[in-house]
Amino acid sequence: MNVNDWKKEILSSPMRMAVPVMTHPGIEMLGHNVKEAVCSGQVHFEAVKALCDKYPQPAAMTTIMDLSVEAQAFGANVSFSYEAIPSIEGRLVEDAAAIEALKVPSLDAGRVPEYLKADKLATSLPKPVFAGCIGPFSLAGRLYGMTEIMMGIYIEPEAMAVLLDKCTEFLLNYVKAIKETGCPAVLMAEPASGLLSNDDCLMWCTPYVKKIVEAVQDENFAVVLHNCGNTGHCTESMVATGAWGFHFGNKIDMAKALEDCPGDALVFGNIDPVSVFKQATPEEMYKATSELLQVTAKYPNFVLSSGCDTPPGVNPANIEAFYKALDDFNKRK
Repeated sequence: MNVNDWKKEILSSPMRMAVPVMTHPGIEMLGHNVKEAVCSGQVHFEAVKALCDKYPQPAAMTTIMDLSVEAQAFGANVSFSYEAIPSIEGRLVEDAAAIEALKVPSLDAGRVPEYLKADKLATSLPKPVFAGCIGPFSLAGRLYGMTEIMMGIYIEPEAMAVLLDKCTEFLLNYVKAIKETGCPAVLMAEPASGLLSNDDCLMWCTPYVKKIVEAVQDENFAVVLHNCGNTGHCTESMVATGAWGFHFGNKIDMAKALEDCPGDALVFGNIDPVSVFKQATPEEMYKATSELLQVTAKYPNFVLSSGCDTPPGVNPANIEAFYKALDDFNKRK
């Protein structure tokens, strides 16, 4: 699949497209739980397929946004739940010496093979599927501790640079393997960088993401950079990575984000996955989606999405309302 041709189709189409970050409803439709899906590439794929089969509207599907996979591969302790995405417990590395001794893992470590299996199986679907991975700064924060890395970039910048280099080396290998599965894109989640100023992002996030982008991105493979922590203050640093597309969370003004991004980059966002997708009524869901579509109507590069991965327990009626708002908007074209 030529991702640049696909982008041109979206840019030239009068119809608005949607690519929500959504897998948990598929897990629930099949009677599985989160732990089963994040530990089995087969179950993971079947959840994506179930959503692909049920909803005709999405222009592409996504895999699970699980930001514990890569940290676990390094050796971090992971806590699993039947109802929630896995979380990292404690700190794997606590000082410069531990960072220096940290080994870059192989792609056989932890659950990485199961995620690559899901990615490979997903290429059989009739729609493009965006694989997922964490970004370098967010991975470093999970290994070193988020509070600690926020101080570390000022107190021990040399050690933090070594850690980020190791994270980037692993992620580059991982994304190359994702590309080899045949998936046309990866959604790289870098939420922790939203805690930084734009200047700090340009130093501690952009160069590392850019290194991966420059190594893997071509006409057959796209990197979509996700930063749900960005309130609008660090969009410049995201754009500077050269990513093919940008995915924003619900904290940002979507029209402003579109103004700040290149017109030839796809820009995705940003219905709140918790307060709207999960907690709102279908009527409120429809209204919020319709309003976002109106606000962004003049931007041909906008793609309707959730602001982040929709959580477990979303009411199917809300998903229907999301897509009905999209269909009704497109009927008026």
